Amino acid sequence: SNKPKPSSYSKIFGQTLLKICEQDSKVIGITAAMATGTGLDLLQKNIPEQYVDVGIAEQHAVTLAAGMACDGLKPVVAIYSTFLQRAFDQLIHDVGIQKLPVSFVLDRAGIVGADGPTHQGQYDISYMRSIPNFVLMAPKDEAELQRMLITSINYNGPTALRIPRGSGLGVATMDEGWEPIDIGKAEIIKEGKDIAIVAYGSMVADAVLTSEILEAKNISTCVINARFVKPLDKELITKQAIKFKRLVTIEEGTLLGGFGSAVVELLNDEDINIPVLRIGIPDVLVDHASPNQSKERLGLTPNKMADKIINKFAK
Repeated sequence: SNKPKPSSYSKIFGQTLLKICEQDSKVIGITAAMATGTGLDLLQKNIPEQYVDVGIAEQHAVTLAAGMACDGLKPVVAIYSTFLQRAFDQLIHDVGIQKLPVSFVLDRAGIVGADGPTHQGQYDISYMRSIPNFVLMAPKDEAELQRMLITSINYNGPTALRIPRGSGLGVATMDEGWEPIDIGKAEIIKEGKDIAIVAYGSMVADAVLTSEILEAKNISTCVINARFVKPLDKELITKQAIKFKRLVTIEEGTLLGGFGSAVVELLNDEDINIPVLRIGIPDVLVDHASPNQSKERLGLTPNKMADKIINKFAK
């Protein structure tokens, strides 16, 4: 097989950012003592003058980026989802209020496995959604990650791009010439007849697997890659909701105030009253386990998700 071996998302982010920095001296990578984990060690080795490690000081990393953005630079702040929580105040006051062009890359977003409850990236969708002026996105695979990174850096305002721990899907990536994505545009990746599934980020691939399990049971599902949680693709999602009259949302984050909540709020605002099944991390702390064990326990494997969909809509 000629399929490339999947790299970790952080490594692909690091390689892509390095290429962007080589082409644009105004792009600066910033991290808070997470160079290797986020993939920024590549930038540190190759272009140290476009790299800053502030140490374990996430609040300072965000405020430093805000200052740089005020001065015409293009900072890219790479911090684990769980540790960006420490800088919530700075996200609002220093970046959001001023609508500064700072790109945040939230590594280890979602279930991270063997680090226990302190390290789970389960809250970032909820806490970032509430901040005005931010654009929030998550890629379905490593090629889309590259496109989202260039979209973020080109955008004249604050963005947050969440990437999961672990490897991508093994899709081909590019060394340059990445095509930006239209802000707030989702895509239909599989047509269906009975139920619409809207998945966000790392759960898109699992949504497709879930859809295949349902196909085997004669339930035909349309799968939508949301790409953005803020702004949501209002036109596409409302159109599909009206067409299918049954909707499932899937995310790798807490259900409270998360992606599914955003979709339900949108439908409510548009007076579209249909049943919605939200699948994600319930209101629990995720304990020390491998990511797959956690997903099994939380009902986030394709088999478990297919069962939930059947129980809700097909009984």
